[in-house]
Amino acid sequence: MLQGSLVALVTPMHADGGVDERALAGLVEFHVEAETAGLVIAGTTGESATLKRDEHIALIARSVELADGRIPVFAGTGSNSTAQTLDLSLAVSSLDVAGFLLVTPYYNKPTQEGLYRHFTTIADTLERPVMLYNVPGRTAVDMQPETVARLAEHPHITSLKEASGEVARVARLRELCGEDFGLYSGDDATTREFILAGGNGVVSVTANVAPAMMQRMCMAALAGDAEHAAALDKPLAGLHEKLFVEANPIPVKWALERMGLINGGVRLPLTRLSEAARPIVEQALRDAGVTLP
Repeated sequence: MLQGSLVALVTPMHADGGVDERALAGLVEFHVEAETAGLVIAGTTGESATLKRDEHIALIARSVELADGRIPVFAGTGSNSTAQTLDLSLAVSSLDVAGFLLVTPYYNKPTQEGLYRHFTTIADTLERPVMLYNVPGRTAVDMQPETVARLAEHPHITSLKEASGEVARVARLRELCGEDFGLYSGDDATTREFILAGGNGVVSVTANVAPAMMQRMCMAALAGDAEHAAALDKPLAGLHEKLFVEANPIPVKWALERMGLINGGVRLPLTRLSEAARPIVEQALRDAGVTLP
């Protein structure tokens, strides 16, 4: 089981919205060098909702190629359609991915039974591990711990990215799902408490710009060193907050552009970070000690 900070990687784009493979290669190297625990490709932060099917597949394939076995790659293939999710997952299943990140179906507002059937239908067909992704703030559906526990009985469903921000859920999830089920925070601001409460790590937005710091903080929390973890988390607190001053991934893409790592491309309906918000994000970068050109 992976431990520590996995990055919810942005999809670097040119000004016209086309995927920037050169910048992608640079980001992969950035995370290999920082010892990030894993790459999550084409998740929410990767603007999966606006990727065409062929782009989505090509992005995952290229990321696996660039990683070259040096860092695990998880493929974000979830959608609000069971059939579409299964189709996309199967399209990349021959690649050397560590597993699939599957978000709860958004907009549809399925019942807990609908969530159970959605994920089991997909997991029944796939042969690689599935990481469930609960993010009620974006999907309008909240997968309850009891539903996760039912799904954890499936041999291919091995972990959960929990982005509700409710740290109190960790103890309940651990009790219901057992020690071998991976629990990863999807909320940077509460990650330290999440891990100290029994979690295994985070799928992080902040790690896009401060990967080594996030990994060190996570490892301190995993070691049970609450004081050291708090000290490492303190300079990151501004990033945890300000990278959401506008809808993710708008701020983090601008931050990476400011760091000289990517171009400023973002796809409609998202837009570039507003002029008013830029000093706010830049100050958070400086406060965290991120090197800026």
